[in-house]
Amino acid sequence: MAIALEQAIENKTARVGVVGLGYVGLPLIRAFVAAGYRTMGFDVDKSKVDRLLAGQSYIGHIPSEWISDCIQSGRFTPTADMQRLAEADALLICVPTPLSDSRDPDLAYVEATAQQIAEVLRPGQLVVLESTTYPGTTRDVVLPILEKRGLKLGVDYFVAYSPEREDPGNPNFTASGIPKVVGGTEPNSARLAEKLYSTAVVNIVPVSSCEVAEACKILENTYRSVNIAMVNELKMLFDRIGIDVWEVIDAAKTKPFGFQAFYPGPGLGGHCIPIDPFYLSWVARKHGMPTRFIELAGEINTSMPKYVIQRVVEALNDAGKPLKGSKILILGVAYKKDVDDPRESPSFELMQLLGAGHAELSYNDPHVPSLPKMRHHTLPAMTSAVLDEKTLAAQDLVLIATDHSAYDYDFIVRHARLVVDTRNATKNVKQGREKIHKA
Repeated sequence: MAIALEQAIENKTARVGVVGLGYVGLPLIRAFVAAGYRTMGFDVDKSKVDRLLAGQSYIGHIPSEWISDCIQSGRFTPTADMQRLAEADALLICVPTPLSDSRDPDLAYVEATAQQIAEVLRPGQLVVLESTTYPGTTRDVVLPILEKRGLKLGVDYFVAYSPEREDPGNPNFTASGIPKVVGGTEPNSARLAEKLYSTAVVNIVPVSSCEVAEACKILENTYRSVNIAMVNELKMLFDRIGIDVWEVIDAAKTKPFGFQAFYPGPGLGGHCIPIDPFYLSWVARKHGMPTRFIELAGEINTSMPKYVIQRVVEALNDAGKPLKGSKILILGVAYKKDVDDPRESPSFELMQLLGAGHAELSYNDPHVPSLPKMRHHTLPAMTSAVLDEKTLAAQDLVLIATDHSAYDYDFIVRHARLVVDTRNATKNVKQGREKIHKA
């Protein structure tokens, strides 16, 4: 089976299936289509599948024209029928791995996907988990479910782990242009997974096991979380002593060695950095070891929305206004600039806190026309407000949560009464600086 699958990969007659058609799965489909494969996309959300079948993209940097062309040519077949998992020769799992309310790993989506694959698993298939998770998930969670099929690992079917490294909205790094770490559960699985990805991705980084590949992804995002926590803490300190942390960072990054710039913000967003370090600390607790450094970083980062609200209240107080009843416009609900991805965005926590303080809320985001339903936040239905002179003048305060390039910050400051800037977006604004409060 290994030889036949390897030959199919080399000939590009292997059919590549991706489970989970979100911000990771759809770009991955695009990479394999570009490499010359026929692909299948699986998602339990039938509305997503229906939109794709209609030639419509729901992700900003994936053009609808490309979707339509791939479907018409047969290079991409989206479906919600999980029985068709048997048709793919390689199945790449890109489903969410959120945290539970107690900040423990929630592997429900991974387990459900593995069960669906197990029901139709056939000889000659390669299964690769890409979802970010803790070391041991592939071997200890996914593999036992697949083994129930009765096939022999490394002979009849193959299992590996290769962490996603998607950076939504970054034109310099697409799914095909980012080196891919690959670790197998056994040698044949590793070899086949490396072979598959090497045909579609710029560079393959083989590691000795799936556990090493899993730990690699956790390390990458914990590294970022810890460093962001440090600059967030320094921001709060420097604010207190009257020093602009952004100017400090700009000065420090002129050093050509030994320093990498990280930037503060209103909290962490996206599916990885706010979540992955807690996966690692959960594993540590299982092994009886505290991870104080990681947990402290998590505490600092999750506290940032409350710090921003404190700065909002201070700005309103200076203007003689209470939070209750104040009209506040939030600019940006995507988790980072110039993307339409709202996952884990701190803007939702900011809105929740402001709503609890009885502020009158509205928002604008050129990339998010209406507020999506979020797993951990309950907010009223809302659509993006028109960002014009009248809207800005009607607000008691404008809160910049995401620094989209589309915003004209001179215009915003000129027509707003008060601005709280969490992203240093107004750094080049010359007039009206007395209205601006950094947070």
